[in-house]
Amino acid sequence: MNQLSAVLIGATGLVGSHLLQLLLEDDRYNSVKVLHRRITGVSHPKLEEHVIDFDQPESWSGLVTGNHLFSAMGTTIKKAGSKEAQYKIDYIYQFEAAKAASKNNVNGYALVSSLGANQNSGSFYPKIKGELDEAVQQLSFNNTLILRPSFLDGNRKEFRLGERIGIAVANVLCKLPGLKKYHPIKAETVAKAMIKGVNTKPEQTIFEGQEIKLLL
Repeated sequence: MNQLSAVLIGATGLVGSHLLQLLLEDDRYNSVKVLHRRITGVSHPKLEEHVIDFDQPESWSGLVTGNHLFSAMGTTIKKAGSKEAQYKIDYIYQFEAAKAASKNNVNGYALVSSLGANQNSGSFYPKIKGELDEAVQQLSFNNTLILRPSFLDGNRKEFRLGERIGIAVANVLCKLPGLKKYHPIKAETVAKAMIKGVNTKPEQTIFEGQEIKLLL
C-alpha cells in the first residue's frame, strides 16, 4: 500500500478535530501535518505540528507539501471581532494555503464550505464562501472536493446560540418537500466524506447538503 501524507488546517474546529483523529487512525496515511496558530494538544507518532503566523504566508508556504490538503477553517463575526477578521480566516488564510499546496504539487484538496455559498450573494458570509469555492477551483489540483454542509451537528468547544437555534429550525424545515438539503449533518460525517472523497476522486466537485453522504 502506498503511504500518503496529509496537511490539515483548522484542526481544532468542529470538523477539523474529527479530521485530525480520523487521519491519524487511517492506515493509508503515515504522516499528518497540522499548521495552526496554537498546539492542538494531541499526541501521536504520525502527527507533525507547526505553529505558524497565517499573516506571513512566505514563512510557512513551503510546509504545505504532501498528497492531500484538508481545509477546515472557519469562524463567526462575533468570534473574529469584525468582518475584516472573519474574511482573513474564511477566505485569505485558506486560499493562501490552497495556493501554496497547488504550487507544491499537492494532488488532492478538500474544503469545508457552506450550504448557500455564492460569490454573487448580497450577504457577507455566503459571498466569501462562494468566492473561496470559485478561487480554489482555478488551482491545479488533480482532485478538488468542496463540501457545502447545512448546519453542522456536534459538540463544539464554544457555545453558538444561533447555530443551536438553526439546527432546531432546520430539523423541522427539512421535513417539508424540497428542503431535505437543509437537514443538519454530523461534523464527523463531513470529515469522513472529505477523506473518502479526496481518495476516490468523484466525478463532481461540489457536494451540497445531504449529497455529502453520497461520498461515504
